Amino acid sequence: MKRFLFALALAFPFSVQAQYIPDLSIEGAELNLPLIQKWVDDQHYIKTEIEDRKRITYKVNATTGEAELYELPAPSSKTNTLRIVDGDIVLNKKRLMQTPEKEATPLLSPDGKWIAFTRENDLYAYELASGREIRYTTDGSEVIKNGYASWMYNEEILGRDMDYRAYWWSPDGKYLAFFRTDESMVPAFPIYNASGTHGYTEYYRYPKAGDPNPEVSIGIVPVEGGNIVWADFNPKVDQYFGTPFWRPDGSGLFVQWMCREQNNLKLFEVNPKTGEKVERYNEQQPTWIDWIKDLTWLHDGSFLIIRDFDGWEQIYLHQADGSLKKQLTQGRNWDTEIVRVDEEKGIVYYTSCGEISTRTDFYSVHFNGKGQKRLSFGDYTHKRISLSPDNNWFITYYENVSTPTCIAIVNVKTGEWRKIADSKGPDFDKRKNEFSHREMLWLKTADGFDLPACITWPKNMQEGKRYPLIVYIYGGPNAGTVAERWTPLRFMDEEECIRVSLDHRGSGHCGKRGMNCMHRNLGKWEMEDYIAWIKQLRTYPQIDSTRIMITGASYGGYITSLALTYGAGYFQYGYAKSGVTDWRLYDSHYTERYMDRPQDNPEGYKAASVLTYADRYQTQGEAMLHIEHGMMDDNVHVQQSIQLIDTLQHLNKKFEMMFYPNERHSWIGVKMKFTGGEMSHFIKRWLLQN
Repeated sequence: MKRFLFALALAFPFSVQAQYIPDLSIEGAELNLPLIQKWVDDQHYIKTEIEDRKRITYKVNATTGEAELYELPAPSSKTNTLRIVDGDIVLNKKRLMQTPEKEATPLLSPDGKWIAFTRENDLYAYELASGREIRYTTDGSEVIKNGYASWMYNEEILGRDMDYRAYWWSPDGKYLAFFRTDESMVPAFPIYNASGTHGYTEYYRYPKAGDPNPEVSIGIVPVEGGNIVWADFNPKVDQYFGTPFWRPDGSGLFVQWMCREQNNLKLFEVNPKTGEKVERYNEQQPTWIDWIKDLTWLHDGSFLIIRDFDGWEQIYLHQADGSLKKQLTQGRNWDTEIVRVDEEKGIVYYTSCGEISTRTDFYSVHFNGKGQKRLSFGDYTHKRISLSPDNNWFITYYENVSTPTCIAIVNVKTGEWRKIADSKGPDFDKRKNEFSHREMLWLKTADGFDLPACITWPKNMQEGKRYPLIVYIYGGPNAGTVAERWTPLRFMDEEECIRVSLDHRGSGHCGKRGMNCMHRNLGKWEMEDYIAWIKQLRTYPQIDSTRIMITGASYGGYITSLALTYGAGYFQYGYAKSGVTDWRLYDSHYTERYMDRPQDNPEGYKAASVLTYADRYQTQGEAMLHIEHGMMDDNVHVQQSIQLIDTLQHLNKKFEMMFYPNERHSWIGVKMKFTGGEMSHFIKRWLLQN
């Protein structure tokens, strides 16, 4: 389960257009910022500004700040636009083929000579110079997929940005590695479309928790064709394979392997010519392990990886043979990403929430693990970093809850920095009283976890008046929503409600130690922490404890329903969107990572189900739960909400529901506006009682 429409959905899923009205001169902070294009050399960067409605580009001296007009070079003729049009591959407006079958997942080779693609679940390549087509596999079918990912692998392992592509070019363009997936043993789940006179049913091979998983083999084939070399894995083993990584010279393919229990991760190097494998890395944890996102290769074949097995994320340097050479970083690092490696000087530059969990900072550390240093400044989130070619300067976009986004240039050696742009705009100081006041709050749990929240107070609050509270959540492991960001929004009811985003111990703010509490009992610690938050917030005289609403989507929909059942008495109103209600109904890889299989943890699954606590709903006074779901949701099936609705009906519990025909896990356009209106009406009817 991915974070659901994360940029907006963490606070305002589906309903953004209808629920708030942005004032772009203030809220749209970055509209007033120049565009920093790139560094042209060690001392100069390019910026583009809007002046008199015209784009003006400058080359700016990093040391002096002096700017001179600059003409951007014409776009390179080598830039290729590759897409699918009417089922055919189009490159730079040229249709490469016209076939009755539909092509999918096209990707240009690194040397620019070939386009790999899939057609009816077989893997092909097209040579641009000659126009010839090579077919690598011949057994593609509804259940056999070559180079095309299954639903579960695309959603949970390879990632949606792969768009079902399950093949990888070698860096030299000479080989293709691909997954061959056999889904014949995976149950097919029906999804009904009500369009037309008779409607129709789609079937997805969707392994729910405890079900048989797809069987995956890994093939490697020369681009010119020939025999497929199969990596030395037994596809009948109950296992998973993560995203593989080619060595930079194409001499080996690093394959991520994990047992079904997901508590043992191995990296095997596979010989592309023989399929033989050698173990290069082995990690075990008592709870679960997350996939390696990337390997950062060094010229001698050694590599850097980011792992969390010590409770926090650290950067590790491994020899070419996979053996550990050095742990580079120390401390409470999270959301760590390597920005650049300076091999000549032996320095790694990276971002991480290393000072405090709600802020991202920029750091450097030496290959010997010494000299770990914060390079960014102030109590800000530094969300975008652009290093100069010689690593002597960097440009950062920085902000916090009270500071609109600014841009600064920083001298890496001295730490001196200079603001080069500010998004406040000319009217900011005059209009800053129009903002609702936002601030960060902290909760220390009874067992010592520090949890953040961000609260937004109504403008022009009246002394002695008590306001309804709206709680925005996502929940789930490593899915924090609270950060030091500048995101003031104008709401239709901004004068009448207090709003807060909350996080829990497993959200990432407390590292892997906090997440490990969730093992085999999803829902419990999220709710215990959210209830502790409500107890603290109730002490604020401005908050009306009888009018507390919670809302979220996907995992947030699960937590919302759980809040009005498990947490009855603390949350009176809930707006649950596309939520899980019983983890036995969700997919195997995501669910079992945290819960193990249902047959191995039956009590944990029962304790995590909303249905278990449905009888508590509406026993603590007035309460109302609104349930909404897309009827063709192929991620969190509408079956989840239907089973909750059925349970509530049997218990004679009143609720609201809104189903969206022919919509999936999210929707846009007119129905998005409709959904926003529904949420606004819910707030007015139940929280504001008007």
